[in-house]
Amino acid sequence: MTTSLSSQSSDSSVASVASVAAYAAPSAKAPLEKISVPRRPVGEHDVLIEIKYAGICHSDIHQVRDGWGEGIYPMVPGHEIAGIVTEVGPGVSKYAVGDRVGVGCFVDSCRECEACLAGQEQHCAKGMTGTYNALDKNGEPTYGGYSTHLVVDENYAVRIPDGLSLDVAAPLLCAGITLYSPLRHWQAGPGKKVAILGLGGLGHMGVKIADALGAEVTVLSQSLRKKEDGLKLGADHYYATSDPKTFEELAGSFDLIVSTVSAPLDMDAYLSLLKVGGAFVNVGAPEEPNSINMFSLIGGNKTLAGSMIGGIAETQEMLDFCARHGLGAEIELIRADQINEAYERVLASDVRYRFVIDTATI
Repeated sequence: MTTSLSSQSSDSSVASVASVAAYAAPSAKAPLEKISVPRRPVGEHDVLIEIKYAGICHSDIHQVRDGWGEGIYPMVPGHEIAGIVTEVGPGVSKYAVGDRVGVGCFVDSCRECEACLAGQEQHCAKGMTGTYNALDKNGEPTYGGYSTHLVVDENYAVRIPDGLSLDVAAPLLCAGITLYSPLRHWQAGPGKKVAILGLGGLGHMGVKIADALGAEVTVLSQSLRKKEDGLKLGADHYYATSDPKTFEELAGSFDLIVSTVSAPLDMDAYLSLLKVGGAFVNVGAPEEPNSINMFSLIGGNKTLAGSMIGGIAETQEMLDFCARHGLGAEIELIRADQINEAYERVLASDVRYRFVIDTATI
């Protein structure tokens, strides 16, 4: 890698990054392999981040395998990024060399639309720029966190508090904010009964956060295989959705259900678990469409909703909340040459609960 690791310079010409080592899918459904990818020069308001850890999200697998539409290849996945600032542009005011920072699911937005001005950059009217599998404002592909370094505008990085280790903080940049945002929006807290559907990479953070917010937490999982884990993570109750008696026993129980499942569900059955006025919120994104009987919503004045990560300010709020409550992801640290194996294990639900790549092994 060719770069200057100097501190902030008053000179407008900051050293550029020629290329960095990364793991990429060369084509749809192909195994990931080690390559070099370009990084843009460090500009006026950019920071250069030496990536220390990168989480593996199920959405990485969806995109690498064209599950959500045609991808841009070679594709370097990774939007759960934790690292250290090693260089800053001359106009940077938020960060200095040595700061601990993270980057999540997007690295730019229009900054002018109603959503961006409201701190909801993830809903940018012109489309946010994904951390990978996207084109930046210059029409160049973005490459994600399965790499050694990243250049990003300071406004799209967040500070990782000292109370969080970088390895367990990395998954918070997607899994953490994906659950924190709907739990806060639908006011999970004391007096509220919240169910987390699915105890995986997303769901385990939902349990931790909902518990820290003070809600009464139930895990709904296909089996009781992870019951002991769920209770240790902060759940008050744990039920198997494969047991029909679960739906009889829990009918009308919950103020809020957050689904992390990336497969079609019997929505009518799950909506029956809500109280009058309750909400079922999807954060999992199945590749196949789902169906619903509208009377499942009309009866009981129920809400069916979706939620997608959070804006930059809310992501920072989430990190600060997790640091105060000692909440990090439960991780299995892997080498870069284990990524393809990890993908298969994610698909087999054989991870407790988030794979994190040690990028020093790239």
